[in-house]
Amino acid sequence: MSTEFAPEVVAAVTGHMNGDHPEDNLLIVRAFGAPGAESARMTGLDSGGGVWSWSGSGASGELTVAWPGGRISERPEIRREVVKLYDAACAALGVEPRPHD
Repeated sequence: MSTEFAPEVVAAVTGHMNGDHPEDNLLIVRAFGAPGAESARMTGLDSGGGVWSWSGSGASGELTVAWPGGRISERPEIRREVVKLYDAACAALGVEPRPHD
């Protein structure tokens, strides 16, 4: 995955997602390709989507999920697209989403 955002931006976003939203990472991974995942961490992102590593039930992998709104180029768009992924994951899994700040 090419990195079109500065490394410090990617580190800030992945650090925030892994530190403050580990349950959101797991919902996204379960909804978009690894339904048996028991843990998930966001490991990267670029203009096309986010990348998560996951493990569960003796399996593990990496999952790339495209941004719902298409390619992005500005840092504020990252949050918008992650929120869209979270909302879509909740809908797909039948989970009530929490309100967004």
